Amino acid sequence: MTTPTALSPLLQRHRSIRRYKSEPIDPALLDAVLQYAFAGASSSGNLNMVSVVRTRDAERKRRLYELHFEQDMVLQAPLVLTFCADTWRTRQWLQRRDARLNFDNLLAWHVASFDAIIVAQTTALALEAEGLGICYMGTTLHAMREIADFLELPPNCLPATSLVVGWPDEAPAQRDRLPMAAWCHDETYQRPSGEQIDAQFHDREVKGWARYQSLHEGFLARMAELGVDSLAKFYTCDLKYAPKRFREDSEKLRVLFEERGFLP
Repeated sequence: MTTPTALSPLLQRHRSIRRYKSEPIDPALLDAVLQYAFAGASSSGNLNMVSVVRTRDAERKRRLYELHFEQDMVLQAPLVLTFCADTWRTRQWLQRRDARLNFDNLLAWHVASFDAIIVAQTTALALEAEGLGICYMGTTLHAMREIADFLELPPNCLPATSLVVGWPDEAPAQRDRLPMAAWCHDETYQRPSGEQIDAQFHDREVKGWARYQSLHEGFLARMAELGVDSLAKFYTCDLKYAPKRFREDSEKLRVLFEERGFLP
C-alpha cells in the first residue's frame, strides 16, 4: 500500500463544524493563515481576482446570521469569511493603464468564482491545520444580492462562498462520501447502470437517512407531512433543496449578474 502523504491525515480529519466556542481567533494567526493560503492557491493568469471580507463584529455577524437563514453557528463562531469573485479591482487596474477592458462577462465570473473557491478551500485546509473548525455556507448563493449589498461590494464583485470559522465545540463523526468507483473515471465518463447507481448510493442512503431520522421530533413530523421517506426524497423536499426555490433563485442570480456586470 502506498504510504500516505503528510497532507493525508489532515484531509482525513476534516469535519464540518456547526458548534463553536466563544474563544476569539488571534488576528496575527488569521493574517498568517490567509496570506499563506492566498499564496498557495492557484490563480488563473495570476490575476488574483478574489477578495475576502472578514466579519468579526457581533452586530454585523447578526445580520449575516439573518442572511444565512439564521444558522446558529454564524452567531457562535467568532469569524465569518466571505470569498468574493472580484473582477472590479482588475478592471480598475486595466483602466488606469489604458489597457482594453475585459472581465465583465459570464466567463469572467467563472474564472473569478473558481479562483475564489480555490482560495476558500486552501484557507479551509490551512485553518484546520491550526486546529480551527470551519463550515461552508451554501446559503451564500441564495442570498448573494443581500450579502453583496451588506458588504458594500462594488460592481463586478459578488460573493461566491462563505466560511464560518472558530474553535470547535463538538467532535462529529466523519461524514460518509460516495465510493471512488462512483466519481473517478478513466479516459472517458463511464455511465453507471441502474444497478450500479443503487450500489454506489447504498451506504449514503443508509447512513444519511439514519442521520436525519435522529433529528428532533418536529423535524421528523414535518418530513412525514411532506411524504419524505427516503434520503433521495429528502434532498429535493421543501426542507432541503426544493426545485422551485432553486429555479426562483437561479432567475434572481441571472438578473443580479446582469446588474453587477457579469452578463452583458
